[in-house]
Amino acid sequence: MIENDFHISSVQPMEPPAGSDSAEWHSYVIVQGSNTIRGFREGSLKTVTNAAEVIVTQLNERRMGKRARAQLVIAKSKKT
Repeated sequence: MIENDFHISSVQPMEPPAGSDSAEWHSYVIVQGSNTIRGFREGSLKTVTNAAEVIVTQLNERRMGKRARAQLVIAKSKKT
């Protein structure tokens, strides 16, 4: 792991938000150095953990410059 990579600190069951149709919710915490990201998601422990792992992977790829925010496409100009 590269120094200061993002990683999952915890995934814990939580009370569902008011008005939720689902009874199974989890909170997750992703950390990188002194940075903390807290998220909440409906689903099983496995589903939420997998979703948090995807987020961590994407955050670390962005830090290393492997992902661009947008793909630039330069169109050929039409001659008139």
